[in-house]
Amino acid sequence: MQTLTRRIFFSICCLTIVLAATVQTLHAQGQTKWLTVGSLHNWFSEKGWEIEEGNQRIQQYGLRWPAQYQYQDLQAAKSLWLGATNFTDNQGRSFPHKVVHVGPRVNGDNEFFPLSFNVYAKFEPPRVFVDGNPSFSNPEEITAVLDTLKPDRMVVNTVNTALGVTLTRRIYAFSQQYHDNYHIFDMTFTNTGNVNADPAIELPNQTVTGFMVYFQYRYSVCREVRYAVNNSAGWGINTMNDGRGFAPDIANTRIPAAENDVKAMFAWHGLHVDANKPPAGSSPNAASYDNIGAPIWNPAQSANYVALSDTNWRLGASQLVGVSHVHADRSPTDRSSHPSQPSTTNFIGSDEPMTRNNSQFNLVAMTEEYNKMIEGHAPRHAWLVEPTGAFSEQKTMANIGAGGPGGWSSGVGYGPYTLRPGESIRIVFAEGANGLTREEAIRIGKKYKDGVITTKAKNDSVFLGRPRLLETFRRAAANFTAGYNIPQPPFPPSNFVVRGGGNKIGMTWDPNPKEGANGFAGYRVYRATGRSDSTYHLVFQAGGVKPADPRVGYSSSKAYSFDDTTAIRGISYYYYLTAFGDASANSGAGRTPAGSLESSRFYTQTYDPTNLKRPAGTSPDQIRIAPNPYIISSNENRLRFPNEGDKIAFYNIPGNCVIKIYTELGELIKEIVHTDGTGDTYWNSITSSNQVIVSGVYIVVIQDKDTNGPPIVKKLVVIR
Repeated sequence: MQTLTRRIFFSICCLTIVLAATVQTLHAQGQTKWLTVGSLHNWFSEKGWEIEEGNQRIQQYGLRWPAQYQYQDLQAAKSLWLGATNFTDNQGRSFPHKVVHVGPRVNGDNEFFPLSFNVYAKFEPPRVFVDGNPSFSNPEEITAVLDTLKPDRMVVNTVNTALGVTLTRRIYAFSQQYHDNYHIFDMTFTNTGNVNADPAIELPNQTVTGFMVYFQYRYSVCREVRYAVNNSAGWGINTMNDGRGFAPDIANTRIPAAENDVKAMFAWHGLHVDANKPPAGSSPNAASYDNIGAPIWNPAQSANYVALSDTNWRLGASQLVGVSHVHADRSPTDRSSHPSQPSTTNFIGSDEPMTRNNSQFNLVAMTEEYNKMIEGHAPRHAWLVEPTGAFSEQKTMANIGAGGPGGWSSGVGYGPYTLRPGESIRIVFAEGANGLTREEAIRIGKKYKDGVITTKAKNDSVFLGRPRLLETFRRAAANFTAGYNIPQPPFPPSNFVVRGGGNKIGMTWDPNPKEGANGFAGYRVYRATGRSDSTYHLVFQAGGVKPADPRVGYSSSKAYSFDDTTAIRGISYYYYLTAFGDASANSGAGRTPAGSLESSRFYTQTYDPTNLKRPAGTSPDQIRIAPNPYIISSNENRLRFPNEGDKIAFYNIPGNCVIKIYTELGELIKEIVHTDGTGDTYWNSITSSNQVIVSGVYIVVIQDKDTNGPPIVKKLVVIR
């Protein structure tokens, strides 16, 4: 009977797993792949564009910058609509306006038909191991290595559509440090007459008239602060949308002429009138606090997106994000860039009926959609919210007007074009992000908390990111103009191996076969403590000029190993390794600033911790709990673990044991199974029911599973 019961239980579990996987697969937007070589990371769909919750059931997911830090997602939803006039489909049905859709909510089924979806690399990606295990953030799927490739990565995606127009999308990602925060989209639209996934041509003689390409961007800056600010910030209710380089921007005398040299649409985290506010007395700026830049005063309300120790009001949403025009053909027979494209830059309420349940057979809705696509250049959303342009003193929330309760998205439309059978047009644009550095966000936030600067001054600091974003777009355009022949850093090593030892953390690496290219000068090792997304410092350099900091290890010649002997027991460490070049190898093409170039940290970043290992304890008297007492108000850098303020260590324990932690009343709150044979293990102060422990005395019972001797009992004092 027990055997039968176990079999039934096993069958139910398997069925549950299969059903869960099926639901996730059906919900996902077909096959998706990541680009992760630069500081901007994003996923892409085989359907040709990326919709709301198309990868994971998370409102803000993807378009991460700066991607070395967790939860920097900036996008909520996007869409690509293709439209035409006077269209007759392969069933003989006529449409005054025909529009096919992928996004912002519909997944493109029966309207977009993916044919191929590949990712190419310039060289074999380095392999990174920590204590014998592979370490990575999002797994890359490389189709092939192309030695002649100019970007570090290229996505090539071909999709047929029910309009009979085939889309070929190429996405370029670069790792060079001044060009790694944007992706370039090179898109060709060809009238093939193929309206589905099979090779037959259903509309061989149809001319597509009034052809429009229309993109929507629902940005939401950024996921890390969604709950710390207000849940509705997650869907972009407070997103401010603006533009540069188009007629409304050029006519606006408050916009500096120097900012209108690029055609761009961009967004930022604007005022939220219902943002969580700090309590009175917590800061000289508590009464005037606003959420622009999202100063994080309440990490405990962040749904674990922010470390509890992050209490200095760091600006958590200082990014600006957007798209910029690079090129659009004048016509299928004239490949020069059309000066009047894009022809539409406008805004759409993110929750309007037009953004959901889109259908290629709804005549009335498609006419409304097409009219939106050809609307022209609309007054800028941000300037309708704050007509004076004093965005540092914003008083009205961004969700203005009918149809805007969920905030506003920006739209960019190209066309109209006429495509005869076999003809095509090409559109090129860039998507990127920029803003304050993490160090600036920390410093400015701390000044704001301490009352050194005002709310307006804090907000002015956030808008320092606007010229940086515009320069990002200028670099993308310059890269395109240069034929993607921008200066390249040396190649990263072919592998990077990190292993914790008893008195050191050892690192070894092997050179890339093209090590000597691009002015190679040497290697650098950087280290962080506590978290993979905390601050990194240079700890070793091989080659080049000796660093001025005496704490940095140095070898005047090439080296392929480094032993970190300054690591402290009990602290988690993370590393990355770069190859750097001589400044003379940098030609400056593509608006690249002068100086040495360095390979991307994302090629060798470790995402898993390593630490000093000690042998298993042999005596109960050796066992230590640290810190004990655990005092939350104590100095994190002296009496607690840096960047791991909730961490509690158990030292000199048996190599195979179970640790049970009880309250004084005898309630079991946590069980730790330790089986790796070492003498250390750690606890993050979270109970089995996912609660943070409170002040009190806790009983720690350690049972050696090898000897099965008497349990070892210790006390832990917690003061919060």
